[in-house]
Amino acid sequence: MLDALKVIILGIVEGITEWLPVSSTGHLILVGDLLKPSMSDAFMEMFNVVIQLGAIMAVVVLYFHKLNPFSPRKTQKQKMLTWQMWIKVLIATVPAAVIGLLFNDILEELFYKPLPVAVMLIVYGVLFIIVENRNEGRRPTVRRISELTVPMLLGIGVFQMLALIPGTSRSGATIVGALIIGVSREVAAEFTFFLAIPVMFGASLLKLVKFGFHFTAAEFGFLMLGCLVSFGLSIVAIRFLMGYIKKNDFKVFGYYRIVLGGLIIIVTIVQAIIA
Repeated sequence: MLDALKVIILGIVEGITEWLPVSSTGHLILVGDLLKPSMSDAFMEMFNVVIQLGAIMAVVVLYFHKLNPFSPRKTQKQKMLTWQMWIKVLIATVPAAVIGLLFNDILEELFYKPLPVAVMLIVYGVLFIIVENRNEGRRPTVRRISELTVPMLLGIGVFQMLALIPGTSRSGATIVGALIIGVSREVAAEFTFFLAIPVMFGASLLKLVKFGFHFTAAEFGFLMLGCLVSFGLSIVAIRFLMGYIKKNDFKVFGYYRIVLGGLIIIVTIVQAIIA
């Protein structure tokens, strides 16, 4: 029962933080260290990635019509534009896919720790504030996904690749990259949601293969519970974010990241002194 409660908490954390630019992986690492579920380290490593499937399904449900190139409610031109959007998504996923396949284990060993998470939270928090200050009074040059060019897509993809380091935030990195090249906040956030679909499905599949699909009945139940909770909270988080950025910028998330990163560094130093 206690582990089920911990899984629910982790599902809540994933669902909220996956889409807000504050680093879901970073939060899961930190909360997981505090909760210390009794499951094996190998299972929790897989759980922290595969739980994202629940979050992804929230995007699929909320944007099903927009993502579906076979919708009978779309004209032929709209179907073609949907296929073009998927091609753009795949182009932008190339950098993260290549680096992730080659260096995922090395990155996990080096950076899946509280201090690197704290540093990246602060770095990208500062970046959000700088970019938003720079963009004040500027009119975005890209207001539709269809206006994204191949160089822009690869640029966004490079920023998404940087999110392989926990604490960076996949959504945060891609949004920062998009804002830098002149994409509107709404398009930056929406395109980030769509980019997550192939990236996170692929990452989850790799983790499942690495884990070997050797679940106990309890572990499988915990995984499904975490995904279900993540799905429900992701619906809420996505709707909140899209409503929020229509009238506000991303600077509040930058300040949150800086404060959280600072607190983590302080706690880490105190723990080291006590130990």
